[in-house]
Amino acid sequence: MKEQLVSLFETYENSAFLISILLNIVISVLGVVPSVFLTAANLAAFGFWKGTFVSFLGEAVGALVSFWIYRKGFQKAADAKLCSYPKGRKLLEAKGREAFFLILSLRLLPFVPSGVVTFVAAIGQTSWLIFLVASSLGKVPALLLEAYSVYQVMNWTWQGKAVMSMLSIFLLAFVWQKVKNNQT
Repeated sequence: MKEQLVSLFETYENSAFLISILLNIVISVLGVVPSVFLTAANLAAFGFWKGTFVSFLGEAVGALVSFWIYRKGFQKAADAKLCSYPKGRKLLEAKGREAFFLILSLRLLPFVPSGVVTFVAAIGQTSWLIFLVASSLGKVPALLLEAYSVYQVMNWTWQGKAVMSMLSIFLLAFVWQKVKNNQT
């Protein structure tokens, strides 16, 4: 996937930046597609810092577009029952400073799906400006960690090997736990 994106960026070199941003918007709106392949392509095509910046900008714009689409499409039909997680329910009702810190903290947690945070904030009481600032600030450390990890794996450094080893151990433990739970 990364190779096809890099080839696309090379083919349309003058528009590569905009293509990446548009792809990030599509990924954000879909809400379930991981952006790691696009981050990898951005790093390969633009270099580490520029690629990280392009990924950050694309994710920030994508989150804002998703927020707007979700708000227009789902807010009136939304019900508090849609959100069964306590922090999600809290975010649904949060405004102002409380919403800002909830969004920021949820963006900092690596295993909270970005699309869920965007959706709940959009159908709730959060303003678009608070969402944009909190979401963007929260994405900075997560994206830097993602970009660094992807860069190390792409260049197969000892850090990249460590990342892949840890990921493999995590996946094996996850699969082992699922198999074990299904047997009981």
